[in-house]
Amino acid sequence: MALKCGIVGLPNVGKSTLFNCLSNAKAQSANYPFCTIEPNVGTISVPDPRLEKLESLVNPERVVPTTMEIVDIAGLVKGASKGEGLGNQFLANIRETDAIIHVLRCFEDDNIVHVDGSVDPIRDKEVIDFELQLKDLETIEKKLNSLARTAKSGDKEAKRIYALAERIKEHLESGQSARSLELDESELPHVQELQLITIKPVMYLCNVDESSVKDGNKHVEAVKEAVKDEDAQVLIIGAQIEADIAELETYEEREMFMDELGLTEPGVNRLIRSAYKLLNLDTYFTAGEKEVRAWTVLNGSTAPQAAGVIHTDFEKGFIRAEVMKYEDFVKYGSEAACKEAGKFGVEGKEYIVQDGDIMHFRFNV
Repeated sequence: MALKCGIVGLPNVGKSTLFNCLSNAKAQSANYPFCTIEPNVGTISVPDPRLEKLESLVNPERVVPTTMEIVDIAGLVKGASKGEGLGNQFLANIRETDAIIHVLRCFEDDNIVHVDGSVDPIRDKEVIDFELQLKDLETIEKKLNSLARTAKSGDKEAKRIYALAERIKEHLESGQSARSLELDESELPHVQELQLITIKPVMYLCNVDESSVKDGNKHVEAVKEAVKDEDAQVLIIGAQIEADIAELETYEEREMFMDELGLTEPGVNRLIRSAYKLLNLDTYFTAGEKEVRAWTVLNGSTAPQAAGVIHTDFEKGFIRAEVMKYEDFVKYGSEAACKEAGKFGVEGKEYIVQDGDIMHFRFNV
């Protein structure tokens, strides 16, 4: 499932440092704008404690986590929508992602130059929002121009889409992103076709210093207040701390370092899980002696669609799915015990996969 989260922000807010922690790919991290020119793409494993528990119960030959893609996109600057900096290229890179991780600098450090001379995450957020909204306005105006003649001719569908585009245009002109516009189910497919940047789900990532990594600081509180009316999550992370954790060689060293900071796990683990949910993804498992494996499905997927993630033949020849709930499997300890307890279900084509389901598929090609 090739869904991607794009990391965006102004130059020098910690995007590439963060990306390096998330991925084995090593984006150049330097104290000047545009050190990331081409978007770096990293495929990363999604940490899931449920896999470790299943491994302890099943004792398989191997364990395979699910993955997702993260794209490190070069820093946007004022005027990007008009091609300033490398604006057009950057905006095209963002358009190709499915969700946005917006990194905001929430730390003071005189040794790291801010592109605007001072630390103000709200101003930074507004700069990015403004540039993305301007680009979407450009897209909407082109769409309105192409629809105008058909809508005037009386074509009902064209008139409906034209009216929707007008609503989006007014919303963007008021300084709001498309994702905050109330839409009904019938309008969503038309909006998706427009490929708007500001319709994408967003998470705000506050990059803080070591002293603020646990409880945040005044900058983080300002961000939370600024986005309280948006349907967006705010995460606190210390990119430099994550880089330090990643460099430690042993598990014990990492645990000691995190204990000193009052952390129970690396912040990137929380970030990856949150990004996974931001993409509207769920996980189901297959569990056998050869392999315990996590698989990715879109939320709301049917059993045949889930089977198709393993192999298209599984979906084409789908007969039924045998399903156990993760909690039941952990409680009873095995498939046989789940059957004995009446916790082993047989589901058909209409079954909607739930996050954490343990599934086996029966199919005939």
